[in-house]
Amino acid sequence: MLARCAKLSLKAQNLVIAIWIALSAAGVFGGVQLDKYLTTSLEIPGSNSAAASKVLQERFSENPEGSFTVLYRYKQATPEQILEFKASLARAVEVIPSSEITQEKAFAGTLYATIGTSLDLNQASQYTEDFRAALKLNSLDGALVTGPPAIKSDVVPILASDLQRGQLIAIALALMLLIVALGFSWAVLIPLIFAFTTITTSLGIIYLLAQKFLMVLYVPNIVELIGLGLAIDYSLIMVHRYRHNKDLTVDRMEKTMQTAGHTAVISGLTVAFGLATLIFVPIPFVRSLGLACLVVPLVSIAAAATLQPFLLKYLGGDSPKRFKGYLGNNFNFLTNIAISKPKATFAFTITAIAISFSSLLWLQVTPSSLSAIPSHLESAQALNSVTSKVGVGVITPHEMVIDLGEELKAQEISDLRFEFVKKIADNPEVFTVASGDKWPYVDSSGRFIRIYIFGQHDLGADETVGLVQQLRNEYIPNSGFPPNALFYLGGAPAQGVDLLNALSDSFPLVVLLILVLTFIVLMRTFRSVVLSAKAIILDLISIGVSFSALVLIFKLGVGTYQTEQIEAWVMILLFAILFGLSMDYEIFIVSRIREARDQGASNEEAIRQGMQTSGTVVIAAALIFISAVTGLITGHFAGLQQLGIGLAVGVIVDATIVRGLLLPSAMVLLGKWNWWMPGNGKTPTIK
Repeated sequence: MLARCAKLSLKAQNLVIAIWIALSAAGVFGGVQLDKYLTTSLEIPGSNSAAASKVLQERFSENPEGSFTVLYRYKQATPEQILEFKASLARAVEVIPSSEITQEKAFAGTLYATIGTSLDLNQASQYTEDFRAALKLNSLDGALVTGPPAIKSDVVPILASDLQRGQLIAIALALMLLIVALGFSWAVLIPLIFAFTTITTSLGIIYLLAQKFLMVLYVPNIVELIGLGLAIDYSLIMVHRYRHNKDLTVDRMEKTMQTAGHTAVISGLTVAFGLATLIFVPIPFVRSLGLACLVVPLVSIAAAATLQPFLLKYLGGDSPKRFKGYLGNNFNFLTNIAISKPKATFAFTITAIAISFSSLLWLQVTPSSLSAIPSHLESAQALNSVTSKVGVGVITPHEMVIDLGEELKAQEISDLRFEFVKKIADNPEVFTVASGDKWPYVDSSGRFIRIYIFGQHDLGADETVGLVQQLRNEYIPNSGFPPNALFYLGGAPAQGVDLLNALSDSFPLVVLLILVLTFIVLMRTFRSVVLSAKAIILDLISIGVSFSALVLIFKLGVGTYQTEQIEAWVMILLFAILFGLSMDYEIFIVSRIREARDQGASNEEAIRQGMQTSGTVVIAAALIFISAVTGLITGHFAGLQQLGIGLAVGVIVDATIVRGLLLPSAMVLLGKWNWWMPGNGKTPTIK
């Protein structure tokens, strides 16, 4: 089918090229416009924290994601001067539509204020610089503005700068590695053209999806840099096979599409299946990452079937120069060790990997990390200022909303509310509690009460999670409020706990779904139960090594942020992507082994031939992919660093230790059982 598609594409090559050029151009436009649709929302539909956000929006006209925080330091100010500071702040706030000061306190030489708005994150972030300018005009020079809108306003340019630098680094390294692999030839341009086309087209599709679905702030960085690695990998495999087929008497293009083309499509589908399972996670934040990344392998499959044949025909020939690259060379060092001493190789490798897994005992996850953003940004300086005094939890307060069920009920239970607030304030994890009898603590109807609870720690800290659980399981049930009162606990800490709970409930199902879908695909590809099961086990080993390395690197802070916790979205996205990538290499290698076996080679001969013809390509593809994610590793954000390092470690370990040592040694030890399929009547005998 792929061969027929390639022939049709070559017959209508002018139309095909015109379509891909149009898609790329539209994608460039969409990619430029994408930032305005991105968010950092952690809201979980149907959760208690989501219900709290809805009440805040409807009854208090406040969107927690659109709230600013201001810190203004002063020295030895009189009460009258402090009142003037507050008046200046009130004038400055007027530049933000639908805003009001919901919290305002002066302590330890600092005026602290929270400005609530009804705007969403993207709308509010557009007023960040206007607000900062208004503070200066009103004699509040040195005031620091933070909060979700300010953080987004500050980090978007840094993300764009990181992306541009990452693209330059990735393209330069990829070009260098492609020259080493393919020599001085026009074929070097094929993977780069393929990658540019697929990435821009993917961004155009994601731009359209963003009109309907939530898309997170990191989408462009992840899609462009990971997409670059994936696209080059798929294209490189096909270029290598096209060159390898130059002496065949059959149609060169047809044979390439039937072998490497088929492998690229199966690999792309495997990655797509893994990412598609994220769509079933009931968390818009995670779902958007899966949806955005899913587009890349699907577009790559379409390009492999239609655009790649054209590129191979006109640019895929060998170099006329003396240096033809090293891709055709056979590096048999690892293969020889694995095949000659399979038991020792397998035992030693498994033992070393098992030891490396020990760092997983320290694994901790967080929904997000506000403290791990570039320290030179104003929003980060404000966070650090608060952290040094009372803790970063002041920036992300718990917001408790109580529905009393009757209008004007708030005045009747004023004493009860006071006692409840006093109990919460006595908790050592609580810095302070803000409450009152009037707006903004009571809505206009007198039915809804709002209480701000300021903790001591970051929203992902164990102490913060513990406080959320105490508020929900201890304080609220024993509040003493009327039985018909409904409590909603919102704010970033509660959202984070709800996110982690939703992940812990859904992640096992996602993993199971990935494994089942992959096993079905592998059964059709390898025609072997044993090889399919082995491939999945090896993938899980690579992922485990990646997770363990991630924990160790960030615990020690080796060239990265030093963090105790790994961001939750990184773990689930890393699993889905790395599982698909590892399976790419497995499919490519074992497909070649299967070809040799079908041609009559013995088990060991088939393994050796398959490794010789594919091992070098896999290592080259892995190095190129690592060069692509270097842009994530060298960025300024902990979550992207974690994703980049996790992918880099997982890919290089998979391409060398797992595929170079474990795969061949395991296949030698399994012998004839490699090719067993139920229903055959007997186990096949291998020559």
